[in-house]
Amino acid sequence: MKLSVVIPCYNGADTIGGQLDALASQEWSQDWEVIVADNGSNDGTRDVIAGYVGKVPNLRVSDASARRGRSFARNTGAQVAVGENLAFCDADDEVGPGWVRAIGEALDAHEFVASRWDTDKLNDAQQQHYVGNPARDGLLSLWYPPYLPFASTNGLGIKRYLHERVGGFDEAFVRAQDTEYCVRVQQMGVTLHFVPEALIYYRLRDNFKGVMSQGYAWAYYAVLIYKRYSSPEMRLSGGWWQNVSSLLKLLAVPPVICGPKGKMQWTWQLSWHIGMLAGGLRHGIEPPFRDQDRLRGTSQ
Repeated sequence: MKLSVVIPCYNGADTIGGQLDALASQEWSQDWEVIVADNGSNDGTRDVIAGYVGKVPNLRVSDASARRGRSFARNTGAQVAVGENLAFCDADDEVGPGWVRAIGEALDAHEFVASRWDTDKLNDAQQQHYVGNPARDGLLSLWYPPYLPFASTNGLGIKRYLHERVGGFDEAFVRAQDTEYCVRVQQMGVTLHFVPEALIYYRLRDNFKGVMSQGYAWAYYAVLIYKRYSSPEMRLSGGWWQNVSSLLKLLAVPPVICGPKGKMQWTWQLSWHIGMLAGGLRHGIEPPFRDQDRLRGTSQ
């Protein structure tokens, strides 16, 4: 088996059909499989998946219900995979035409690869405003030490032996596990390559609660990555004051005057600063800071 596509899934009945439809339409001359790592769904997800058996090449479900979390589900799926290469995507996104072939061929040439994003197809203008499309033309990049490029697991590919050597995804990370994974792999001397032919239709959060949860968690775990992978001499100063000051300025602007797009962005900024401060307090380190006007369009 040349390639194993691993999809972590928890209660994805509403969206996984779109992803499996997209995978069912893929064409590639090599043998490949799809593994849905079910993280304990109770919403009929497995019934939806069952309807695609015979349509999606070598589709099977892996029981990843022993522990909740995307990292655990991905690691569980990778453990039962038989492909020499691994590709990861998400149950609420959709792979673009030719994605399997593009990722598979890229992994013939490189050890570690990442996909391109499209945020237009699955999102409205209000959703796109708060994040933008940071992976449209190239890799994302950390704006804090160690300043490495990274990519999302919604379209990440890696040699199986390398995934095993690095120890898989860190299951302590609720969010930003893909960023931490990318940093850890690159610290082994491996280069992350951008594959523009590998397109992922990325679904953004569509409600304020989801945006706030995501912004807070990304910031909180960004602080932990910063602590783990930056040496003391690389650390940035002024983060406490700058984050508090920016948060106070934000709170002085009532979100009601921002309009629909502005409210989503305001919510994102609020949750981000709170996550930065909470992460700094929890992990005992001064958090980094970046102006939110420039931060929009990055994941970390």
